[in-house]
Amino acid sequence: MKVQVRNVEDVAIIDCSGDVDLYSSPRLREALLGQIRGGAKSVLVNMGEVGYIDSSGIATLVEGLQLSRTTKTRFGLYSLRSNARSVLELARLHKVFNLFETEQEALEKIGSVQPFGGL
Repeated sequence: MKVQVRNVEDVAIIDCSGDVDLYSSPRLREALLGQIRGGAKSVLVNMGEVGYIDSSGIATLVEGLQLSRTTKTRFGLYSLRSNARSVLELARLHKVFNLFETEQEALEKIGSVQPFGGL
């Protein structure tokens, strides 16, 4: 799995490609938690190139969500493929994550997302 971080205005975008599994999820975790702890106001995870995600990958995203709520950081996921979306739906997590279809939609709407709440 490949993880890259870029910034668009005041939004940190984490681009992921490949499988997010037990062996690769620590790279996503490091990038995600690093951006949130580093003071980013908004963090988006681009899932468009993720072909597979397992429970450790989902746990990493949930950990990021929980930390974002503690730090009042806006957080969202976008461009989920059907496999990743299905996993979130099976776990009923699609109701707690801010999900967007495209990067453009995510960038337009992330500013109006509530940066707190409960999981």
